[in-house]
Amino acid sequence: MNESNLKNRLKIVYVVFAFAFVAILVKAFRIQVVDRGHLLSQSKKQFFRERKVFPRRGHIYDRNGNPLAINIRTYSLFTIPKNIRDKNVFKKLTQIMPEAEIENIGSKAMKRNRFTWIARKINLTEEQVHAIKKLKGVYIEEIPKRIYPNHELAAQTLGFVGLDNNGLAGIEHRFDDELRGEPQIIKYFKDNKGRPVRYVSQNIPTERSKDIYLSIDKEVQAVAEKAIKEAVENVEAKRGGVGVMDAETGEIIAVANYPTFDPNDLDGSRSIDRKLSFISDPFEPGSTMKVITVASALENNVVRPDTNYYCEQGRLKVEDHIIKEAESRKKFEWLSVEEILMHSSNIGTTKIAFDLTFPKLKSTLTKFRIGEKTGIELPAESRGIFTDDKNVSPLSLSNISFGQGVATTGIQMLAAFAAISNGGKYVKPTILKVDESNKTEAEQIIPEKVAKSLTDMMIKTVEDGTARNGKIPYFKIAAKTSTAQRADNMGRYTGYIPGFLGFPVGVKKKFVVYAYVDKPAKGKSYYGNSVAGPVFKKVTEYLLYKNKEFEGLAENDLFENDMAFDSVKRVHSAKRYTGRGLVPNFVGLDKKSAMKLARKLDIDLTHSGVGVVDEQLPEPGSAYTKNTIIKLRYAPPTYE
Repeated sequence: MNESNLKNRLKIVYVVFAFAFVAILVKAFRIQVVDRGHLLSQSKKQFFRERKVFPRRGHIYDRNGNPLAINIRTYSLFTIPKNIRDKNVFKKLTQIMPEAEIENIGSKAMKRNRFTWIARKINLTEEQVHAIKKLKGVYIEEIPKRIYPNHELAAQTLGFVGLDNNGLAGIEHRFDDELRGEPQIIKYFKDNKGRPVRYVSQNIPTERSKDIYLSIDKEVQAVAEKAIKEAVENVEAKRGGVGVMDAETGEIIAVANYPTFDPNDLDGSRSIDRKLSFISDPFEPGSTMKVITVASALENNVVRPDTNYYCEQGRLKVEDHIIKEAESRKKFEWLSVEEILMHSSNIGTTKIAFDLTFPKLKSTLTKFRIGEKTGIELPAESRGIFTDDKNVSPLSLSNISFGQGVATTGIQMLAAFAAISNGGKYVKPTILKVDESNKTEAEQIIPEKVAKSLTDMMIKTVEDGTARNGKIPYFKIAAKTSTAQRADNMGRYTGYIPGFLGFPVGVKKKFVVYAYVDKPAKGKSYYGNSVAGPVFKKVTEYLLYKNKEFEGLAENDLFENDMAFDSVKRVHSAKRYTGRGLVPNFVGLDKKSAMKLARKLDIDLTHSGVGVVDEQLPEPGSAYTKNTIIKLRYAPPTYE
């Protein structure tokens, strides 16, 4: 083959490829530009349903692994009415599902041409599912449904999900991305014969969705919710709140508001009851703020616990206003700082604040995070209301010092008192379980000796002051009451918010409890000690017993207590050990402590029952010999 023929052949091949390339370009131009609209329309007609599904939403558990939010398998049914050829399909569906009013739904669906739901998230047996799949024109999808097995328990914290299992409130919303994981795309399209074909994008491993473990203790939560419900209903109040915080890790052990709701029945609830007001709705804290005012004065060396102030016999003029005590009948004269807290004197606290000055008080309030969000992992937290001014008028300073003119949330005050209970260290509250408590970050915001002085003064407040309903036998309790005036939407004061905030002292597991009741009805008690105090006591008693804080009470022979358990008989004795040859006092001790004392004195015991000793034979102080056997009967302490 000569060179000329080769060149001719190459030219022919080149021309053929050139024509082919041009033809492809023309075809592509026609498809992508000229016929684009028509082809897209045809494509859309072929695909008649596309759905994003999250196959397994992560579960939510309490700190001990008890389920709080789980999934169950349900089914959703839909149809495209214009594609239905068998007009009796809904009648057949009714026969498969006799409990559902499918026939009525079908009559409405037949009037539509587009995609139409027949039923959503319903429970079906395997036989029903198999039968429905045989019906032409009815499509079935397996859909996980969110269930809250404990109903109202921790509902405001958990939140709820929508029909498509997307988180709409609470933990469900805050951790929606982690809980739902990666989606599957489900598409329905028609083949050449018009038959529906289901296509799933891919099988997503369920491990991509995460389970959430909360700091909540289900049992403590139940006790707290019951206690606040009883308190609200007893005084016919608008609502109430309660919270429990681990003072060393920041974990929220329980938090709730009442009234509440059942997330399994959203339609039967009010939107206001779905809010966790404990973190979202600020209110004037009242006298609990006095503790922080005194903390600031102690830290700045303005006062000592024994510093005295004249309290003007219950009336002090500040600018054009008269400052009065919370109880108008109180006409205090000279009170020490300790007594000012004990008796909750507004005038005494005002005078402390005047000596302190606002800039120093504001500095302390800022360290306690007043006016700032705590950063707890829940949506809709409020920062509260606190002035940005560098200084304020004497009247405003007076009001702020005893908890008016400033608004805080329940979580802010809970965290503030937690800092006092653990020696002056502020720990950020968390709703998530802390696995490594030694990694908890804590900031020293007041000196340890100041925290100790405040604790001692609040113990006096419980023993001899306004917080007597916080007394718990065999334990030292530090607490402060409040009876705050309630600001309404018009800026006026209408009603009260009684509160009780405190903690047990000298326990292994440090925790703080805060209870408040919003607007008791007229004619009902509205003082913090009488309304919120019982809530504090019930929750605190339960936790002390649950945490086994009764163990070791007899390690010191000189252990004294002048109070009795509610249902435990107490034989008053200054000492456990009253002398050689005499029976010691075992009443109130747990089994471990009783046996330890018996071994020390070489005494034989018999035991019956569980709890703490409520009866013993022979009685304390009786003579005993080497062969004497002391019989102990145990019973759990009861809670009012």
